[in-house]
Amino acid sequence: MLLPVQFAGLFLACTHHWYPTWLLRAGKMLTLLAIGCVSLAGCAIPPATGGSCDLGLAQPNDEAAIRAVLEAEGQYVVTQQIDALMALWVESAYVSNAKNTPDRTDDDQFWRNKDAIRHRYVRTVFPGAPAAVTPADLQIQIDDNRAEVIATTRIGAEVAPAGDRWILSKHGQCWFLESLTYNLEAQHP
Repeated sequence: MLLPVQFAGLFLACTHHWYPTWLLRAGKMLTLLAIGCVSLAGCAIPPATGGSCDLGLAQPNDEAAIRAVLEAEGQYVVTQQIDALMALWVESAYVSNAKNTPDRTDDDQFWRNKDAIRHRYVRTVFPGAPAAVTPADLQIQIDDNRAEVIATTRIGAEVAPAGDRWILSKHGQCWFLESLTYNLEAQHP
């Protein structure tokens, strides 16, 4: 059995022998870690993708980017480009049908999240084969990184003044669709 004094001496002898080797290994690891950090710091952050950033706009201002997103949404509906459409939407997005009762929300129909929105495009919108979808009379209100747009619905021959409300959000430099509420125009008997 080792006495405490003998154990302490054995410990000091071992650490004294291994100390320089351990220090060298630790120094090499810290040097490699520092080089790695400096190398990674020099790497550029990949550009954001999706939303307005995928539309090939040359340094647009916010309003131009928002208009471009809405125009692209209409064009992608006409050409039935589902992947391009879905790149315009945030993951937690929703679409709601106000059913021509803008003062009541209890009768609204919702498609919540991108999967449901994709389903709506493929099963409901695309089969109608609209020849033209053009947002018009845009009233854009921008508040920091969020925007609300009231637009006249123009799908083929259908025209509904102030029938759509779009909410967009800005992530980095890119504008994305967050929600669409349509059929906001009240029906008159």
